[in-house]
Amino acid sequence: MPEFNAPLRDMRFVLHEVFQGPALWARLPALAASVDGDTADAILEEAAKITGQLIAPLNRSGDEEGVHFAQGRVTTAQGFVQAWQTYREGGWVGLAGNPEYGGLGMPKMLAVQFEEMLYAANCSFSLYSALSAGCCLAIDAHASDALKATYLPALYSGQWAGTMCLTEPHAGTDLGIIRSKAEPQADGSYRVSGTKIFITGGDQNLTENIVHLVLAKLPDAPAGAKGISLFLVPKRLVGEDGSLGETNAVSCGSIEHKMGIKASATCVMNFDGAVGYLVGEPNRGLAAMFTMMNYERLSIGIQGIGCAEASYQNAARYARDRLQSRAATGPLASDKVADPIIVHADVRRMLLSMRALTEGGRAFATYVGLQLDIAKYAEQPEEREAAQRLVALLTPVAKAFFTDMGLESCVLGQQVFGGHGYIREWGQEQLVRDVRIAQIYEGTNGIQALDLLGRKVVADGGQSLALFANEIRSFCETRPPLCEPLLHALAQLESVSQWVREQATGDANAVGAASVEYLHLFGYVAYAYMWSRMAATARERREQEPAFYEAKLATATFYVERLLPRVLSLQASIRAGSAPLYQLPAELF
Repeated sequence: MPEFNAPLRDMRFVLHEVFQGPALWARLPALAASVDGDTADAILEEAAKITGQLIAPLNRSGDEEGVHFAQGRVTTAQGFVQAWQTYREGGWVGLAGNPEYGGLGMPKMLAVQFEEMLYAANCSFSLYSALSAGCCLAIDAHASDALKATYLPALYSGQWAGTMCLTEPHAGTDLGIIRSKAEPQADGSYRVSGTKIFITGGDQNLTENIVHLVLAKLPDAPAGAKGISLFLVPKRLVGEDGSLGETNAVSCGSIEHKMGIKASATCVMNFDGAVGYLVGEPNRGLAAMFTMMNYERLSIGIQGIGCAEASYQNAARYARDRLQSRAATGPLASDKVADPIIVHADVRRMLLSMRALTEGGRAFATYVGLQLDIAKYAEQPEEREAAQRLVALLTPVAKAFFTDMGLESCVLGQQVFGGHGYIREWGQEQLVRDVRIAQIYEGTNGIQALDLLGRKVVADGGQSLALFANEIRSFCETRPPLCEPLLHALAQLESVSQWVREQATGDANAVGAASVEYLHLFGYVAYAYMWSRMAATARERREQEPAFYEAKLATATFYVERLLPRVLSLQASIRAGSAPLYQLPAELF
């Protein structure tokens, strides 16, 4: 049976030593009074216990049992209700939520590390919490004070849960063609009608109410995305005193039978004139929903890191124990019939690739969390603006690169096990199945790549990229470890960015043809920056804890020498342009 133990030492290294989170929080008045280094460590310690001891043991059983659907109701796998009760009593849903409504107000830097633990322990369970947290974020940012006061406390406490209802059977990425409608009523409410699919947690038996955020169109709405509004539609109506009333006209029509995340209820939801309340301004719903979507995109990116970490832990344990053949240099375990497979070069290649990508991702996720904290809490407007531009630039990279590398790492972890990796009892095949969805939902990775290159680089004129590049160059002024290859890779990224911008002026397909390779190129450069920062910190402190810091330096070297060179082939693919994609006529596919 696989185990999960939260990588607390590595998390503290990134949070405290590399990015100096407590020092940042101390200068942000909104955080200074509520969190410091000791508080953060205590939260991470408790998070490690609840994810490792309560939630992780339900991962395999939940996958095998799945969710049940009968008479329009969803029942979660055995143990989930009890685990949710303990989970919500700890205040974990509202960890980073607004304290005014019962959230704990913790920084995002800390929250992303908790989310990684949660996804590593149990992807299916974590999704119920992640959707609720994102729902809270959108309500807090855009809803009326009355809606906030009515719904946020119960959502933050985990007494109620939230969903995000966007996709329809005919409308996925192109939300401008949705058909769901909302009819205004005399009392200021709306009657929402339509069908939504792929709704995570659309129905479940964990909470006494479910709050759906639904995209729909008003009768006089303009065509396309500019005519979308956002509505809050509760499963059960809520009285003025917060008490629950009758069931609303919203129901689960069916659940999906999926490749992975089988203990997460993915529902078809029918709204049949359900009572709803406008969130934000009419016809501005997509902008309001993007508050939640961007949160979920970072969260789903972290799903890739969490699954990769779980896979690495399993594979490293197995590689130290599994005896097969002798080392190329001669027997190393002469008292045994064979050497452990960790002596073999290819096994080391796979394990080091997993480790380098996962630890690089953890650092990058924490860095994005740092920028989110600055964007939200910094006192100086120019500091908030710069951080927000970086968040906008880096969010599609985080979602897509974390999950692409997460799948790569989970497949490598499965490969370390050989035939045993294909067998259920070891847990590796479930991680491959569970992480696969992360490249698809919350905007496919191809869409993230288009967003990055088309909107954040080409349309932006490269200004946000220049902001990130200038930060890297400023860091490298003191010539810390690994900066030479980092700066060389950064120069390649900037050169390719300029080339694509030039191509886009005369080729409508230029951005689409280059986007996925470009996002990967960006991701490898970003990880190189993270590894340079981690290596600089490790070199300064290696006398204090030699084993930990030397391992960090060795992994950094592996990343730069064996993984960062991938940028060379990516650059060549991008510069091939769009022509090779369109030489084959559509009818010949």
